[in-house]
Amino acid sequence: MIIRADRLTKQFKTLKRKDGAWSALANLFSRDYETKDAVRDVSFEVDTGEIVGYIGPNGAGKSTTIKMLTGILVPTSGTCTVDGIVPWKDRQSNGKQIGVVFGQRTQLYWDLPLVESFRLLRAIYNVPEKTYARNLAEFTEILGLDEFIRTPVRQLSLGQRMRGDFAAAMLHEPKVVFLDEPTIGLDVVAKEAIRKFIQRVNIQRGTTFLLTTHDLNDIEKLCERIVLIDHGQKIYDGSIDGIRDRFGRKRLLTVELVEDCSGVSINLPGVVVVSRDGPTMKFEFDRDVVRADQLITALAAQCELRDITIAEPELETIIRQVYQRGMGALAPEPVGRS
Repeated sequence: MIIRADRLTKQFKTLKRKDGAWSALANLFSRDYETKDAVRDVSFEVDTGEIVGYIGPNGAGKSTTIKMLTGILVPTSGTCTVDGIVPWKDRQSNGKQIGVVFGQRTQLYWDLPLVESFRLLRAIYNVPEKTYARNLAEFTEILGLDEFIRTPVRQLSLGQRMRGDFAAAMLHEPKVVFLDEPTIGLDVVAKEAIRKFIQRVNIQRGTTFLLTTHDLNDIEKLCERIVLIDHGQKIYDGSIDGIRDRFGRKRLLTVELVEDCSGVSINLPGVVVVSRDGPTMKFEFDRDVVRADQLITALAAQCELRDITIAEPELETIIRQVYQRGMGALAPEPVGRS
């Protein structure tokens, strides 16, 4: 494994402020603090070459975890290592082996041309000239940097700046890259370019990525495994297929009939008619109770079928329900309903 977190906990203390006319004076002498767990007893491991999605609602503790793994924050208790290094004990060594991309911050130099930022980072990380030249040529080709590489960073569009940030994070060939909302605010074309870049670097170089994002399309296209965190605690660690199997039991069957068959009636357990619109009917069914072929056979016995489609529940719908209801009491919503 290259990343290991063991019962990571981070607490923050905030002063309890008093209300009222004398509150400003009273607060000067108050020593009454409130302790909040931003992260509590979080443990997980990431193997070399994995792309893992680390997701959760706002305030769940994602960024706090990333900051402990990068050495920015010291945990209150527990520990973690990145390729055997304790990040906050040896920040310099840890910094040499990791890359970081924050969607809302940049490591590029605002008033300099993009290529000058790259040259400064080469010097900071002491990247050999041949390695730098090879990486820059490859990233320029993959990310299409040619058209703006000599443009000052402040004049770049958001999509161009993000492509520059990705190249900057990878120039020193880090073993692990932490991505915090890397595609936020980007258009469809820019997002796809970033995703292809991540996949290519992961496959060709074996780089490990830990990705936090609210865009679950990023998760579905890049990750096979997710770690789900809520209120500072890990509530799921496993494959996307696993969470679908556990909470995505219901499917939506859409049937187009040859003609309006108003008398159709299905008495199979776990099947509900969602809508009727002329010759088009939608059925929700629980795959643990009834198979799709059983439902289709029952329909075909009553009406002639023109077309059939079966929709899987969207990952976004499943994750939203987990956020709202928790893992234990979660009962999946019907697919296709708002």
